Amino acid sequence: MAGISKWYVIHTYSGYENKVKDNIEKVVANRGMQDQILEVKVPTEIVTEIKDNGETKEVERKLMPGYVLVKLTVTEVKDELTMSDDAWYVIRNTRGVTGFVGPESKPVPLTDAEVASLGVEKRVVEVNYNVGDLVNIVDGPLADYSGIVDELDVDKNYVLVRISMFGREIPTEFELNQVELAVEN
Repeated sequence: MAGISKWYVIHTYSGYENKVKDNIEKVVANRGMQDQILEVKVPTEIVTEIKDNGETKEVERKLMPGYVLVKLTVTEVKDELTMSDDAWYVIRNTRGVTGFVGPESKPVPLTDAEVASLGVEKRVVEVNYNVGDLVNIVDGPLADYSGIVDELDVDKNYVLVRISMFGREIPTEFELNQVELAVEN
């Protein structure tokens, strides 16, 4: 089944997120549905907790308790995205799933902006500049300014650029795709 893929949100009983994820992945493997149900994720973040005795501990915490994200292959029919009946049936009938998120339980896919803000998919950004290079800001409120790269962290999608403004040099953080190498004339 060829088509485009979209992320959907499934509502689950609280505390069943990992179990739902595992059960869906098992059914996908057993029925050979890897072309319909592409990925299943429970969005989490790493948080540093400080105990009463001053001890710090890193803990993985669910970003959206009671929800699981599923990437499905969809087809476009009359300007509407639809998933296969098999994929809908498998997900809807998994123990712990209460339904898809959407009006009247009609599944609504996440927008690209929502997927990016949740950090569900890692986007690979190719960087053609290094520390010390002159770069142009191409996005955001400081677009059309130029500056020198002070720090660069590709894994964290972060670049620190020193911009000259009002007679001062101001270090400013950007995402990697907001900056491009300046072309010298």
